[in-house]
Amino acid sequence: MPQQTYRIGQIVPSSNVTMETEVPAILRARETVAPERFTFHSSRMRMTHVTPEQLRAMDADSDRCAVELSDAHVDVLGYACLVAIMSTGLGYHRASEARLHTRTVENGAPAPVVTSAGALVQGLHTMGARKVALLAPYMRPLTRTVVDYLTHEGIEVLDHRALEIPNNLDVAAHDPAKLPGLAQALDHADADAVVLSACVQMPSLGAIEEAEQLLGKPVVSAAVCTAHQMLRALGLPAVAPGAGHLLSGAYALAPLGRGAASGE
Repeated sequence: MPQQTYRIGQIVPSSNVTMETEVPAILRARETVAPERFTFHSSRMRMTHVTPEQLRAMDADSDRCAVELSDAHVDVLGYACLVAIMSTGLGYHRASEARLHTRTVENGAPAPVVTSAGALVQGLHTMGARKVALLAPYMRPLTRTVVDYLTHEGIEVLDHRALEIPNNLDVAAHDPAKLPGLAQALDHADADAVVLSACVQMPSLGAIEEAEQLLGKPVVSAAVCTAHQMLRALGLPAVAPGAGHLLSGAYALAPLGRGAASGE
């Protein structure tokens, strides 16, 4: 029987160089333990500096990207910028997912839509993580926006650190080997989980399992949560070696976040 191949679509900021590495790496690792195969396709929204103004302008371009990717008949579509969603308004990931799904339907190629913001929320809920500590590369006001967004979704942020890196390419250049130590410095004793990167541009995949061993608790990133939700949107078991507890198989058949698959 031939292996089934799925087309993974991603809407990415023009300066993002991480989601097109980490999501494929996660799904390639999955290919070593499961029969499905994946191809990867992107459409880009212009953004170079992580400021509220550029994020708003970029988000307005996401509809075009959804249509372009649906021209390729992708099987799932991921919106790969967490803070663009969270800075638009509380709960906005639901509206974004619904609108972008509608664009694919209107284009005759309906595809489920997952936002990295919604995926982080759902990933934490899936693990039962009601209290977290997190790292983010953003300036302090935008990091506060992320904290407030998670709080609104029923997730208490016990401690956080803003690394204050304004240039998006500099975010991508941040050394992931530094993240476990930075996470250890957070007040995480009462946290159910630690978010090693609340940003899909700051690389962290290679440090997640090291951080789990160091901290003795589940560690996730926005990218890992996005991969988990993409797999569930495809109806596939969400498991991948080397990506931490969420993709260990413990939550392989966890429900998809409400609205992500259908746009409702």
